Amino acid sequence: MRQPVLGLSFMTLMFRGPVSVLILTVFLLTGCGPETSNLPESDPDNGGLILPGGFEALTVIDSVGLTRHIAVTETGDIYAKLRYSRDGLGGTVGIRDTDGDGRADSVVRFGDYEDVGGSAVGVTIHNGYLYTSTVRQVLRNRLIPGELIPSSRTEVILTDTDPNVARNWHTTKPAAFDGKGNMYIPFGSPSDAGQDITLYGPTGIPEGKGLDPTPEREMHAGVWKFDANRENQVQTDGVKFATGLRSIVGLAWSPLDDHLYAVVNGIDNFHTMYPKIFSAWQAAVLPSEILARVKEGSDFGWPYAYYDQLQGKNVLAPAYGGDGNMVGRAANFDDPVIGFPGHWAPMEILFYRGDQFPERYKQGAFVAFHGSTDRSPYPQAGYIVCFVPIKDGKADHWEVFADGFARVDTVENTSDAVYRPMGLAEGPDGSLYISESNKGRIWRVMYKGEKKKFGDRELADMVKKTENKTYIKTPIEGQDNLDKGSVLEGGILYNTYCATCHQRDGEGDKNRFPPLAQSERVLGPIEPLVDAILNGLQGEITVRGKTYNGYMPPHENILDDHAVASISTYIRSRWGNKAGPVTPSEVSKIRAATRSDKPL
Repeated sequence: MRQPVLGLSFMTLMFRGPVSVLILTVFLLTGCGPETSNLPESDPDNGGLILPGGFEALTVIDSVGLTRHIAVTETGDIYAKLRYSRDGLGGTVGIRDTDGDGRADSVVRFGDYEDVGGSAVGVTIHNGYLYTSTVRQVLRNRLIPGELIPSSRTEVILTDTDPNVARNWHTTKPAAFDGKGNMYIPFGSPSDAGQDITLYGPTGIPEGKGLDPTPEREMHAGVWKFDANRENQVQTDGVKFATGLRSIVGLAWSPLDDHLYAVVNGIDNFHTMYPKIFSAWQAAVLPSEILARVKEGSDFGWPYAYYDQLQGKNVLAPAYGGDGNMVGRAANFDDPVIGFPGHWAPMEILFYRGDQFPERYKQGAFVAFHGSTDRSPYPQAGYIVCFVPIKDGKADHWEVFADGFARVDTVENTSDAVYRPMGLAEGPDGSLYISESNKGRIWRVMYKGEKKKFGDRELADMVKKTENKTYIKTPIEGQDNLDKGSVLEGGILYNTYCATCHQRDGEGDKNRFPPLAQSERVLGPIEPLVDAILNGLQGEITVRGKTYNGYMPPHENILDDHAVASISTYIRSRWGNKAGPVTPSEVSKIRAATRSDKPL
């Protein structure tokens, strides 16, 4: 990694060359983190966090950029991995507290690598090395005592040679190590549910069917084991360790039982793709996002099966003939440690090893949830850090540990959440650090109570404070329906059903098919748009002063009310369009009025 190119906060650093490294090293030796015996003063409001009794928090830094994972050294320095490094300033941030007050006052960006895609994650410290992961590579630098920015040579440990890696939504490279010289890396699935993405894209499943067998499982949707110290490896240099894991963003080796654990993101779009099987409510809460204990040879079933936390079992996936209850071949796959609610997006897992927290927190794992994007018309959910007590590789419940990130009770749209938890790291004194991805705020959580007195009362009080939050509780079917089309689902559906003619930029083909951007038929009353989606359109129409005479097929027997509302809402809010959302109930009325003899 290159020398620092930008310093933030109280100083600006512009150092280059060997002398610069010496100057930087001498300067930064003046502060190597707080003493473990003296915890700094917390924020009066705990940085806005809600925590169990005895816990307090302070804001280490308010805004460092679009932060993903973080790592903390044995001297208290923090490394934050940014989502992008495309501005030439470096994609990793070194953060140091030089005066012991717990707050960052030395912040420097570095790293000469480039990220492809927007989910680049991974920064881990192991055996004196800083391992940094992008979507395409795993890099490492030896950490030299006193240096905040590593001056050591950057070693390329692993490169993903898949030519389509930049288009794989689920490929991330978090690293975990077993202490025996092995490094574990997941390779995510390019598709959502095992469909042929070469023909239908990552979300389109013709007639709801997936490929069987799914070729993706050969080189994706699993975890591979590599030599942690060997340079210039590619995927085929590793050993396939486990399979059936769609999208892993958080990976860790557990000191509890000496096993690998992963948090896994599940399949999306159940109601959109299978409206006759799954209601909008079922699609909001299913399938489960899981915490998995990953052993060599494990198979967790993707894409043939998914875990249903409501039923407490693996069930057959709808793309392979499942009806939401059928087990079939799903009985052959491994069960998770525990299943979380659907679409909460678990991003990080941490096994606590310190002595600062009450002893119970050494008997389980912390999990950070980034929060959902795929629950509409029900409230988006997640946006917390939870703790999972684990015994013998199993868990029977999870509990909210840190709340207060979203800053609103009902998250109608993902953008409503002010902060989205992302990374977890443990400091040398046993403090827990939490990062979030919207602004790059980092908190330090400390325990200042009496450890022996911590117990049921504090946990029960936390339940009372959080159990009725709409982004935590299981929504009540019908009652908690926000009755609005989902922009996210609308985008997926638009690209599946509409973009071929109207194009992804909404400008049409300049010939037969009219533009939707700044279209009078889109921005005015909703009836013409909804009627056209439901019942098709044929004959001449004039849009933006030009006449078009194409043919639009009807979709009334393909798309349900929520799907039509979602497409309409998406169209009315894209490409400079600024019209209000469309609700499923409005679509239902238009459907009845225009084609009452042909109900969906």
